[in-house]
Amino acid sequence: MDVSGNPLVSGFVKADGKRVVNGDGQEILLQGVGLGSWLLPEGYMWKMPEQGDRPRRIESMIQDLIGKEKAAAFWETYYERYITEADIRQIASEGFNSIRVPINARLIMEEGQQPPFVYHEDHLKLIDRVIDWCRTHSLYVILDLHGAPGGQTGANIDDSERDLPELFTDRLNAERTVALWRMLAERYKDDWIVAGYDLLNEPLPDWFSEYYARVMPLYKEITSAIREVDKRHMIILEGVHWSTDWSIFNEIIDDNLMLQFHKYWNNPDKESIQKYLDIRDEWNVPIFMGEGGENNPQWYTGAFRLFEDHNISWNFWTWKKMSTTNSPFSIRMPEGWYKLAAYLEGGEKPSPAEAESILDEYLDRLPLEACDAYPNVSRSLFRRLPIQIPAEFYGYRGEGVSYHVEEKASEDIGFRISDGVPMRMITGKLEKPSYAPEGGKPWIEDNLVCVQLREGDWLVYNAHCASADAFHLDIRGRIPENTVDIMLQIGDREPEALTLTDPGEGQWHVHRLGGGMLIEEGPVDVVIMVNQGRIELDWLEFTKNTLKGDKLKGR
Repeated sequence: MDVSGNPLVSGFVKADGKRVVNGDGQEILLQGVGLGSWLLPEGYMWKMPEQGDRPRRIESMIQDLIGKEKAAAFWETYYERYITEADIRQIASEGFNSIRVPINARLIMEEGQQPPFVYHEDHLKLIDRVIDWCRTHSLYVILDLHGAPGGQTGANIDDSERDLPELFTDRLNAERTVALWRMLAERYKDDWIVAGYDLLNEPLPDWFSEYYARVMPLYKEITSAIREVDKRHMIILEGVHWSTDWSIFNEIIDDNLMLQFHKYWNNPDKESIQKYLDIRDEWNVPIFMGEGGENNPQWYTGAFRLFEDHNISWNFWTWKKMSTTNSPFSIRMPEGWYKLAAYLEGGEKPSPAEAESILDEYLDRLPLEACDAYPNVSRSLFRRLPIQIPAEFYGYRGEGVSYHVEEKASEDIGFRISDGVPMRMITGKLEKPSYAPEGGKPWIEDNLVCVQLREGDWLVYNAHCASADAFHLDIRGRIPENTVDIMLQIGDREPEALTLTDPGEGQWHVHRLGGGMLIEEGPVDVVIMVNQGRIELDWLEFTKNTLKGDKLKGR
């Protein structure tokens, strides 16, 4: 049962109260990444307009451009190249311990079938192959029905045909979904590397709330079918309205259950997830942030620390997509790609030869070795050095553990309100911060937050060092009273008293707190305490010491 790599990836995982445990009974926090756009291509990851926003529309475009036979060959090559063993190996090497595989039902079972249902064995083997690679590289696998028969969401993300949630309006689609899950459970019932079954991705936005009452009965029906053949795999249930609304959860339908929410654009603070923590306490089940990302690395350093400090398993969305900087890997856009998008919007139709050339170039750019790497993304998710951490993202473990203030703030900016740590908007042009994705762009100056520390206040920032190395530690701060005395402690080093001086005019300045420090492998906790005076903090940053000959500060 043991595999190389992460020793916690061992045996069937299951829910044990509020924890997830592995086959050896050890607690494991799932830290995963989604394989978005592989088995369910998404238009925004292809940089396509609304006319190409989902698989069926992209497929229609390609068939229209190069013909049915070549289009079929294109897709088989696409599935082969988009995710290979190199991707799985790299995912494991970057520190993830799991993946979430979004599945489009239409890929596995032809639409409109009547019982008995027939499944596409060659496409199922794509999933088999990824599971085998994950077994080799120590990654648990979550199977996610991202596009159910008929569509569970009624939007582009589930490959809906008519922008309607026809899973909930056509009984035959429900029967197809139940049968699909029973088939998958039968196929993988003995495979421990499969962590669990994510029954439906993001069912029913609130404009289809009249169907909310139909979700839990379908969950029960699917679960019953799974349990007929598979007693061991974890069942994962998502709330409605983009998996943010858990009001539908009215019954604990299984004894091996995990509840899932998604988080993309709102505050990374405890207040924003309190409703999920309350249900966890009430139901005594583990919870899972099963999809979050599509923001910038600044946000990642806060949001994913929030999840970990509250013992919430998580899955980042997504591993790679086209022309991005906020995923670990980016597919380079082919020359002439804009012509495909323009054609969908009513522009000139490329010739078959030109379209084929563009699409072939795209296929050549899918393998990992042809992509651009953004290692800062994974570093931000895991808070791995070198890293910059916005000051407002000190630890989330509460008063006396992650922070202390002598006097709680009398006013707030709508973020981490219950902590009472004084904060303000740096420029004062906005009243509160926005954590909207903004396409992954860094926050503009007017959207930056600083924390305000006085005598006796302290904050703890948590990070991780993957391998021993030398680092500098800097902060960007403002010192209103010209000088401030602080105490700095890094890990179990002796605390160090430092006096910082304002270089003039009360402006923001980068101060070096430590240079050429030898940081050992493992957790890195940084405590910053004010002994006398005041300071405002914008961020702290660990950078690698690249200057040869710098004297290293050891323990």
